[in-house]
Amino acid sequence: MPAPDSRGATVPAAAARSAVAPPSFAARATSVEGSPVREILALTERPGVISFAGGLPAPELFDTEGLRAAYDSAFAASARRALQYSTTEGAPELRGAVAARATARGLTTGADDVLITSGSQQALTLITGALIEPGDVVLVENPTYLAALQCFGLAGARVVAVPCDEEGIIPEALADLVIRERPKLLYTIPTFQNPTGRTLPAGRRAAVAETAARLGLWLVEDDPYGELRYEGADVPWITAHPGAEDRTALLGSFSKVMAPGLRLGWLRAPAALRRAAVVAKQAADLHTSTVDQLAAAHYLAAADLDAHVARVRAAYKSRRDALLAHLGEALPAGSTWNRPEGGMFVWARLPEGHDATALLRTAIAHDVAFVPGAPFFTGAPDPRTLRLSFTTHTPQEIAEGLRRLAAAARTDGHAPGR
Repeated sequence: MPAPDSRGATVPAAAARSAVAPPSFAARATSVEGSPVREILALTERPGVISFAGGLPAPELFDTEGLRAAYDSAFAASARRALQYSTTEGAPELRGAVAARATARGLTTGADDVLITSGSQQALTLITGALIEPGDVVLVENPTYLAALQCFGLAGARVVAVPCDEEGIIPEALADLVIRERPKLLYTIPTFQNPTGRTLPAGRRAAVAETAARLGLWLVEDDPYGELRYEGADVPWITAHPGAEDRTALLGSFSKVMAPGLRLGWLRAPAALRRAAVVAKQAADLHTSTVDQLAAAHYLAAADLDAHVARVRAAYKSRRDALLAHLGEALPAGSTWNRPEGGMFVWARLPEGHDATALLRTAIAHDVAFVPGAPFFTGAPDPRTLRLSFTTHTPQEIAEGLRRLAAAARTDGHAPGR
């Protein structure tokens, strides 16, 4: 049957079959790979799998009743407002609540300093769009958050790793790298880093701020896990150190302390950078969901989020401890791992000659999963590394998952440790 052309006229079917292909995708869309973490999560969705792969909050700990009441309050106060368009910057009451919480954590903040975003991932995308031109250099920790590498890759940035040790960024190496590479920004997760769980000490944070001020550098400080501390003392944000005030974008999220399905994050930045992010957000989605913002604001006004977070911290601490207590019995002899003071992840390294990706294939056959560390690296990866998240499962489930991991290690030809 003849096919219509663009003017509505019919053309022979043979001509329609020989139509010219549409133009190609942008190079950045084909040069950046999808997330291996998301692909692993898809593999582990079948019933019975115990997964240490995704950094997922425990759903049984969500305050479902409090959040349901908050949505009811948002509609009761003004359903018309809750269902209407809103301003790009965000609902004033939610911006004020975010500012109050930041101030309580030692960083004086006003509502006008805050932009509400659709998760902190969008905040990172907006800042990247506002600052990065194709070919610009972006510095990152090595390893670092996988979705940040995707974000910078899509922007056409040249991503360069900053030398790190077990405590994070080495300030002297950072200064040398800034002088040599002239980067546009440094992206860092200084508190309970993803994927390593490590925390940058206060002295190094001050040195990073001083380097940024002295050598001319934007800082992007991502803090999705900072409230999930199980031991040790809080460390001030880099943003709070002298030299960082006029050059730091601080990113925060409600995903880990309230619920990730809300898709609510926030950005605190100097006025000019914040304004550029607002313009970028207008082009992206106009504004974050009005009803979700108002529900969150009602929740923060009526509920005790700090008390809820304390309950979450207690549960996660016991899960971290359960993982650490028996990890040596599950991994091959000679493996090493860290003890994070908070957050969601333990970072481990298998002995020489081992490959975490190969172990994962065997582990999935035993209905247990983790994330190999290789995708988190810029440049040459360490194939022996792996990330284990402890927040999703109970201590009993974690113990069973580790028994399965030990069986996988034996099947893979490597005896577990002690």
